[in-house]
Amino acid sequence: TLGLLAALLLPAAQARLVQQVQRVPVSVQDLYGKEVSQDIVVTVFVEDSTPRPRPVLVIGHGRPPEAEKRISFGRATLISSARWFAQMGFAVAVPTRIGYGVSAGPDLEDSGDCLRKSYPAGYTAAATQTLAVLTFMRQRPDVAQDRAVILGQSYGGATSIAVAARNPPGVQAAINFAGGGGGNPKTMPQSPCGQPALEALFSGYGATARIPTLWIYSENDMFFGLKLPRQWFDAFTAAGGVGEYKLFGPVGDNGHSLFTLSPETWQPLVLAFLQAHGYPELRAAPAVPAAKAFAPAGA
Repeated sequence: TLGLLAALLLPAAQARLVQQVQRVPVSVQDLYGKEVSQDIVVTVFVEDSTPRPRPVLVIGHGRPPEAEKRISFGRATLISSARWFAQMGFAVAVPTRIGYGVSAGPDLEDSGDCLRKSYPAGYTAAATQTLAVLTFMRQRPDVAQDRAVILGQSYGGATSIAVAARNPPGVQAAINFAGGGGGNPKTMPQSPCGQPALEALFSGYGATARIPTLWIYSENDMFFGLKLPRQWFDAFTAAGGVGEYKLFGPVGDNGHSLFTLSPETWQPLVLAFLQAHGYPELRAAPAVPAAKAFAPAGA
């Protein structure tokens, strides 16, 4: 069912970007196996002039280290990037996961003490919500049943790899921006908790993932540093995962926010990747400058 409905009017020469705020029921388990069932809030963007049926793009947000920021997270939109993908013809869904802002609920992504991290349950919960949103989107008459891409930033980026490990039908590719977990640039810059556990996590995903993946990082990522993400990618591909790795130069004070701070840097790469993996018809939308404010990228 439709929730709030709003239209974001672009300049007269362009088509109209339509934003819909909807609620999607999900059912997941926490770290201790407890079932949690509730609605999450999902923001959907489409450009009204693009051809139907539209492929789906689900974008996963990051995880601020601070509990108060997760509670005050608001509603995820990632609107500059969502607009760019919508202009190219995608129906873009941006869920606010359980434990964040308007969706509220328990913190399912808590992975325990820094010295004893247990990551799989949190990413499983996030991946399950992502796939529930994909199923919901496929109920729309304007959406293709067999064309979809999963993309995420930070915790959402690692979640895109967790989704790829399930090889969901009709998903052509997964894109991971600065994916990982356990990082905190203030208390332990470039040194996330549970590195062996993270490497094992990505190796496990690689053992089953056969969907093409793109991993994008920046040299000055203050959450994960320069070397660890490459080790995670190498563990993923060594186990059988299919992927491409791109390391960009420094971006601002913290390249972890490359996705939101410097879209002009990654857009050509992502466009070429999608054209090579199921979307040859895509053409570059007009450049979209970074918005003035974003929800915290998080980890």
